[in-house]
Amino acid sequence: MGGFSPIHLLVLAIVAILLLGGGRFSSLMGDVAKGVKNFKKGMVEEDEPAKPAGRIESAKVVEPAHDRDGTRVRDDR
Repeated sequence: MGGFSPIHLLVLAIVAILLLGGGRFSSLMGDVAKGVKNFKKGMVEEDEPAKPAGRIESAKVVEPAHDRDGTRVRDDR
């Protein structure tokens, strides 16, 4: 009681074509092929190394309010 033999698969394919019609069956198989292609593409994209994030630039350089001696350089108020 193995699986399906090639003869069984051929009979199932013929029955499916007869039930669904030729055009409908071919469009269904085309959709399946697109799904497999997109799945493979997604797997390849996942395997690529992640690109490092860009460096965050600071918005503005902050000036000190006092110099080295402790005298006030600027008034924030």
